[in-house]
Amino acid sequence: MRNKLSDLNNHLFEQLERLNDDDLSGEDFEREIQRSRAMSDISRQIIDNAKVQLDVAALALEYGANVSVEDVLMIGYEKVHSGDA
Repeated sequence: MRNKLSDLNNHLFEQLERLNDDDLSGEDFEREIQRSRAMSDISRQIIDNAKVQLDVAALALEYGANVSVEDVLMIGYEKVHSGDA
């Protein structure tokens, strides 16, 4: 299975809906708060990683690397940097 940023968006909105549940209280609410914080931390890392991939794609295109944006996003920096793409 390959996750996409749209999947992350869906998960974050689902978590927001759980937090907005009026029936949540006490320990259940605190558990959702902790889950939300963890999801937020992980989400930030995923978004930062995607930003790096987009930056690599932009640099590859700017310097005329013989790769597509899709290739850069799939193979990451290492393969483009080594010239194996």
